[in-house]
Amino acid sequence: MEGDLSVVALVCRTSDRAVGAADAAAALAREIGARAHVDARIIGSAEPPRDGRWDDDLRDGRGCLLEAGGQVSDALRSGLIPVLTAADCSISMTTLREVARERPGTVVLWLDAHADFNSPASTESGYLGGMCLAAACGVWEPGLGSADPVAPESVVLAGVRDIDAGELPLIDTNGLVRADSTEEVLDQIADRPVFVHLDLDVLDPEVLPGAKFPAPDGLDSEDLMDLLEAVAEEAEQVVGLEITGLGATEHAPLVADVVGPLIGIV
Repeated sequence: MEGDLSVVALVCRTSDRAVGAADAAAALAREIGARAHVDARIIGSAEPPRDGRWDDDLRDGRGCLLEAGGQVSDALRSGLIPVLTAADCSISMTTLREVARERPGTVVLWLDAHADFNSPASTESGYLGGMCLAAACGVWEPGLGSADPVAPESVVLAGVRDIDAGELPLIDTNGLVRADSTEEVLDQIADRPVFVHLDLDVLDPEVLPGAKFPAPDGLDSEDLMDLLEAVAEEAEQVVGLEITGLGATEHAPLVADVVGPLIGIV
């Protein structure tokens, strides 16, 4: 798979709330690019994080969010595998819709401590990053382009353990799949194309400190690496990967190790 990757860091601000996360996203892209022997592109410039309202962040981050989707679309149309890094999960509002448009039938494997399936009506925090998967699936419309929503039943949640009360009925009524083991994940993705969303807070905070919204009882790095290796083996194709939520630049090599089996780098 070497040479087939398009490695991009989105360091422009979306709804970033963690200090240093944009710099860490850039460091991770450079680490992955070096191992894959491709030049990582760094798009935008970091801004100070702030605790903004979802509608303010949506307005102010619009250009960056559209750029994220454009990078995925461009890569797929060029026959490349997009690998995106970003500070915050909100990029998935555009990236996942572009995957669904360019590669119909792709399974979205959502590896995250959180479902991010709130709507403007259900959110308690008002955090855009906690509403992004719901937006990608059309539960609410962020107004970020014309790509159709992702089919909710094509989304597999794994590692999710911190779900808001308002999210539960939305998850259930929209038919997202919740997988509680590696075996259940593989049953859902076997012989199908898969795009992986990886928020690093899926790892236990004792394994990878620095998450803005840490949740205990997460995966350890070896379990996650084994899962991603199995996904690469069982899926028809790995369509792409996005990685969010890295808290510190010094952890970039560890994360590159973990995702290596998925995208064919060492």
